[in-house]
Amino acid sequence: MTVPWGGGGLPPAAAERMAEVSRSGTWTSALSTGEFASVKAVGFEPVGQVMGSAVFQVARSGRYWGYHDCLYTGAGYGFSYGNRGDAPVALSGQGAPSRQLVGVFDQARRTALGRMRAECSALGGDGVVAAQLTMQPFPSAPTCLEFKVIGTAVRAQGPVRPKHPFTCHLDGQGFAKLISAGWVPSELLVGMSIGVRHDDYRTRSQQYSWQNTEMTGWSRLIHDIRADAREQLRRQAGQRGGDGVVLASGDLRVWEESCIRAANTNNSEQRDHVAEATMVGTSIARFRTREQPPRTLSVMPLGNRGDRLRKRLEAVASSPYGDPNEYRRLATELRDLGDQG
Repeated sequence: MTVPWGGGGLPPAAAERMAEVSRSGTWTSALSTGEFASVKAVGFEPVGQVMGSAVFQVARSGRYWGYHDCLYTGAGYGFSYGNRGDAPVALSGQGAPSRQLVGVFDQARRTALGRMRAECSALGGDGVVAAQLTMQPFPSAPTCLEFKVIGTAVRAQGPVRPKHPFTCHLDGQGFAKLISAGWVPSELLVGMSIGVRHDDYRTRSQQYSWQNTEMTGWSRLIHDIRADAREQLRRQAGQRGGDGVVLASGDLRVWEESCIRAANTNNSEQRDHVAEATMVGTSIARFRTREQPPRTLSVMPLGNRGDRLRKRLEAVASSPYGDPNEYRRLATELRDLGDQG
């Protein structure tokens, strides 16, 4: 039977599924045998597979919503009169119109992650490992996108419980190595940036040159957008108390569009290049503050072992404080060597 739902908390179907898992006592996971053993080895156990999803209406057209405005004052001028300086890179992280579009993506991802975290809490879990975040078009609705994240909820076997469930992309082995090294995952993060740059006079001159030359404007676009996405990821980690970020993946898309500003001056032939960079990672925090004692370096001496035992045996025999038990132990060890000593 359909139950009304206003979007808050868990969807009714998810809440019913969590209740059934809790009643049955049987959990499911996407962990391999090796991952399961690794998680158990560091004091955690799986409690169930969890997920979160959200479908968002996203008006992605830069032309009609102004998201992909290049902000270049020289746009619209003819090729021969367009040498009005280098075009800037309009970055979402620096307040460009595309910032609103990045905000929609961020809200959609946080909604899906929040629902997955709620499922983890419903099962009594302390966090989620091997979380995979995806985005795909919603069937029959080209302006809608489905954001989904799925992973395995785990619970610590000891008495210490985190205040909020953690989320991370690390698989079972990676999670175990992180815990063993004195670090704990905090949150799965996504740093995203959208940059727009007008194909200005210099760029068009380089593009139609007969010589091998760097497209400096496009190089700057790619560099700036990657740096901005990395900065967004670092800033999110700092706001949530992380000491660092372990990167999971990075994606870059570049495409060409008609310049919005040029079209407003009836010069629709001028073009812009749009780049979209996405970086996914997990913020981590150090929980072991005491410095670990240095590991003992094993030293294997070279040379004849029998000669060394004889010298030690002579030293014990000649000393007035020699230990008879030590003498007998060395003598037995030397005798056991036989021909090898």
